[in-house]
Amino acid sequence: MSMAVLMWSAFLALCAAALSGQADAQDNATQEAAHRQAMLARLPADAAKRVFGLMTTPFAGPPHAIGDYTKGCAAGAVQLPADGPTWQVMRPSRNRSWGHPALIAFLERIAAAAPSAAGWPGLLVGDIGQPRGGPMLTGHTSHQIGLDADIWLTPMPDRRLSQGERDEMLATNVVAADLNDIEPTVWRPQHRRLLEAFARSPEIARIFVNPAIKRALCREAGADRSWLARIRPWWGHNYHFHLRLSCPRGETECRDQAPVPLGDGCGAELNWWFTAEAKHPAPGPPGIGPRVSDLPLACAVLVQGR
Repeated sequence: MSMAVLMWSAFLALCAAALSGQADAQDNATQEAAHRQAMLARLPADAAKRVFGLMTTPFAGPPHAIGDYTKGCAAGAVQLPADGPTWQVMRPSRNRSWGHPALIAFLERIAAAAPSAAGWPGLLVGDIGQPRGGPMLTGHTSHQIGLDADIWLTPMPDRRLSQGERDEMLATNVVAADLNDIEPTVWRPQHRRLLEAFARSPEIARIFVNPAIKRALCREAGADRSWLARIRPWWGHNYHFHLRLSCPRGETECRDQAPVPLGDGCGAELNWWFTAEAKHPAPGPPGIGPRVSDLPLACAVLVQGR
């Protein structure tokens, strides 16, 4: 077996293990609390998931994104207000509406533009990050340095949702049951316009969507397809999309991902996501994740003072 095949097999196993160990982002407050308690029961004291997952307040001081999106932490995070003119924060009981000030400002700005740019009345904002970033007890592998956020594929209603509704209601699934395409009775042109508006924003590094959504965007995009490169297929993401900002200018401890590949991403690389290998990865055992000592040294400082 070639080294490339071995590396790809290891990558699939890693992804499958991560997926099997994650609670569903759709979980309501009771389900989420149960998953958290189960994780706490089996994690060692120095597990980064435990240490950062129990932090309830941000680390005071200047904002810093430290490390990379899947192995890092965040100083000086700020919280997206629960309500804005064109957004509402969902799953508030999780306390995951914290991010780098650059991300929070971006969300407020693009939410204000969504009605005119996409015919989208407002954003329902899912998980952003924990008060000090870092690995989460449940859910995401990324969202660690304050530069990731989930946006529901459900338009904001014309009223303010109660906290109970925000913790309990389900987001809209726009993908067909066979995972091969979008569900035509649910998908609307406004979905494409919203994703395009995000993808054309210069701050965006990547947007992760279900492969079926990427397929629909490839089909519906116009002559200018440059924005499609930033839309990347990934498992799940059938009821929300995951946006990721590039490291803010001057953030020397922040590690960007490699640039997105050239092209619109609509060819052979997309076709792979509809193979049996991609659609049904073998499940793996959930892991405990990194220790605090495995993260950048600055992350240990963030949790010493509690």
